[in-house]
Amino acid sequence: MNIPFDNTHVTIETPRLLLRPFTEADLQYYFEYASIPGLGEMGGWAHHKTIAESEAGLQFYIQSKSAFAIYHKVDEKVIGEIGLWDSWTNKEEAYQHLKAKNISYALSKIYWGQGLMPEAAQALIEYGFTTLGLEAFGAEHFICNPQSGRVIEKCGFQFVRPGVFYSKELDKHFDELRYVLLR
Repeated sequence: MNIPFDNTHVTIETPRLLLRPFTEADLQYYFEYASIPGLGEMGGWAHHKTIAESEAGLQFYIQSKSAFAIYHKVDEKVIGEIGLWDSWTNKEEAYQHLKAKNISYALSKIYWGQGLMPEAAQALIEYGFTTLGLEAFGAEHFICNPQSGRVIEKCGFQFVRPGVFYSKELDKHFDELRYVLLR
């Protein structure tokens, strides 16, 4: 069961990160990582070629009130995004009675391999279970993106089944793996 979520006044702190709503001041940092070739494509969107593309994406995140900027405390800049969205579990008979959200994320390639995304995801999951009263999280990753799969597994998700995602932006179907995490 989908529940509404609004991150307007929410900040989540971890030892190295702040998860906070995006602001217009984040545009240059967002473009910096969203323009890295291959990064967006691992999530079903084309990497940004112009600052205008990033501006449109940033406005979507600000207006959706579902995505958090991942702010790196030491480097004092936004290095990625993580959000709570409507979950694929809401359409599955086994899970549709549960209050659930999907978690999705992207991180600048420069910061891969440092444990930052599991740190951010675990903090958001804890917030979802304790503050929002969620009963489940859904997650998925493209088979061609095993890095996201490792984050999902480190956070304790259990594999449910394969699926297919169609990206209108890329006009491409992606085979994906779907996972669930129950409270």
